[in-house]
Amino acid sequence: MEIILIQDIERLGSKDDIINVKDGYARNFLIPTKKAINATASAKKVLAENIKQRAHKEAKLIEEANKIAEQIVNKKVKIGAKTSTSGKIFGSVNTIQLAEAINKKGFNIDRKQIKLPEDSIKEVGKYTVKIKLHKKVVVDFEFEVVAE
Repeated sequence: MEIILIQDIERLGSKDDIINVKDGYARNFLIPTKKAINATASAKKVLAENIKQRAHKEAKLIEEANKIAEQIVNKKVKIGAKTSTSGKIFGSVNTIQLAEAINKKGFNIDRKQIKLPEDSIKEVGKYTVKIKLHKKVVVDFEFEVVAE
């Protein structure tokens, strides 16, 4: 079944994407929860007009995201964590702690924009995460976990 996404859905698509999904997934989940609509001919025309009008606004957003990306790459962030004598952290560093540390440097980053590596951060050291400032602007950000 062909549908138009109303909002971003991880591993499926972004807002205003026209995608094909199984009929049951669309009818039983996406459409009732207002995450998608049927991709009828009239809905596609409305979508095309909306995309055309939004193109200029999106160009400005991408430009702003690129400016933030240039600034954020040069920032150094250290996160303090309680550790054992061997350097292992009690618990782990999460996106909330990282977002707070970045925001103290003068940025407005939401924790949902940060993608941690597959293995969680449980030791002292340097790490790299991806920060999604815009769907077309993703930045590799390096930070350091230090013992308190």
